[in-house]
Amino acid sequence: MTEELMVTARANELIDPSLHIWTWEVAMYLFLGGVTAGIIIFVAVVALLKRDEQLPYASDRLALLAPIVLSLGMTTLFLDLEHKLFTFRFYTTFRVLSPMSWGAWILIVIYPVSILQILATVRRGYPQMAEYIDRLAVGKAIVSWCQRNRREISLVAIFAGVGLGVYTAILLSAFSARPFWNTGVLAPLFLASGLSTAAALVALLTRDHGERAWFTRVDIYLIVIELALVGLFIINLATGSAAQIQALECCIMGGSYTFAFWVLFVGIGLLVPLLLEILEVRGLGTTLAVVAAVLVLFGGYTLRHVMMEVGQESTWTQYDTQYNTELLQRLERE
Repeated sequence: MTEELMVTARANELIDPSLHIWTWEVAMYLFLGGVTAGIIIFVAVVALLKRDEQLPYASDRLALLAPIVLSLGMTTLFLDLEHKLFTFRFYTTFRVLSPMSWGAWILIVIYPVSILQILATVRRGYPQMAEYIDRLAVGKAIVSWCQRNRREISLVAIFAGVGLGVYTAILLSAFSARPFWNTGVLAPLFLASGLSTAAALVALLTRDHGERAWFTRVDIYLIVIELALVGLFIINLATGSAAQIQALECCIMGGSYTFAFWVLFVGIGLLVPLLLEILEVRGLGTTLAVVAAVLVLFGGYTLRHVMMEVGQESTWTQYDTQYNTELLQRLERE
């Protein structure tokens, strides 16, 4: 009995009493990965709907941002790695049951897909860049091929974008040892958030008023969906195991992350921009969409940051009973 209890006294500062492995770099990667997923999906949807004239920025110029935003996210993720030189080991194998393995290979797929999307629109969106590409016969042929097969590229891009948007949440929810993450609602919540932040980014960057209004209306629906998913997430935890209920109550229902979750994320990151976007659509403000877009981006990052921090603090372990120092010391003396 003594030996069994002593084995549990691991006292690892990175694990006990809570996980302290992932910091802001991972939260930023989760956020930028979600934005990238939204960008890729919207570029594909606009192409499939043939809205080139109505949505000129999303149709012709938005695709260029996908590899840039993702590369920034990959940089923050690389900074978080403890053994940076061992990154190549992700690509020496593929484990079907490992979300981490799926994520590593999805990231490899995303780059060529996003580049194909850029090439399919480069002549309209970036004519000066297209001139340099067209000087080479091979480059000209590739661009022409991408334009002819834009629909097929878009279909592939939607699947790739959805994969990128949900894999990070699946990765977190697969950690059964972290009850706050262990829910199936996390994947659709992250995907909806990624689409919302991408829509907000387009509304922030486009100079076309009609396009800004279109993406503002789309973002209204996405925020409503996101709020519904937040509600389902809370209900799922509140009706789950004792550890999930405890994680909910101790962290965001009166605990240390209550303000960050309800005020910064739900309030400032969702409800306030939702109100501003509704006013913008109704013509009651000309600059409200810009403010709303910034707040949506802020809320998208806050969601990932809070989820990451709370998930690391939540645990199935009862330290008051399972890691009782006095009991262990007394048993050791006996």
